[in-house]
Amino acid sequence: MNNRFAALAAAALAATIALTGCATTDATTAEDTTPSTSLGAEADAFLAAHDLAGLEVPQIIEQLDTTARADRSEELMVSIRPDELVFADASQEVTVPMPEDRFYLSFAPYVSQTHDCYFHSLTTCTGELQNTAVQVLVTDNETGETVLDEALTTYDNGFLGLWLPRDLDATLTVTSDGLSASTVVSTDDPEDPTCLTTLQLA
Repeated sequence: MNNRFAALAAAALAATIALTGCATTDATTAEDTTPSTSLGAEADAFLAAHDLAGLEVPQIIEQLDTTARADRSEELMVSIRPDELVFADASQEVTVPMPEDRFYLSFAPYVSQTHDCYFHSLTTCTGELQNTAVQVLVTDNETGETVLDEALTTYDNGFLGLWLPRDLDATLTVTSDGLSASTVVSTDDPEDPTCLTTLQLA
């Protein structure tokens, strides 16, 4: 593969991810001609090539989401959908099923700067408040019960990821340095967003 072809292939894959998650590419159209695959020999080989061999999906997500921005791969794109994890590089796309009983929601609280995002990109999404202490509260809207109430710190990419139960309608409240924001979140639909960037702390 010559350098020009490799560059074109990489640009096409970046555009594909940009349509659904955070990315630095401004492309608005892309054509995906590479068929997706599920777990198997092809997926195992792909993950091994990117130093992710032998890891379960939650471990892969944690490793990629918490990797320092300076250490992130420039060749790998990974997008989280409600029921699958989509990997892509310059030559291939691979999908791996998400856990059936849990939903991964990634959110980036902010004060003055944000961006649009629907499906979280583990390799390109960046939020305003990096390495920032926050208090996170998730309350079940149907029962009023507390699902999660923890003091956490945003990752180096400015996001935090939560594993939530499936089929949940809840209120997420984030507080930091005397400022707070709340929003309703849902985990009961295969098209629910996995990336939340509308939590403006005030």
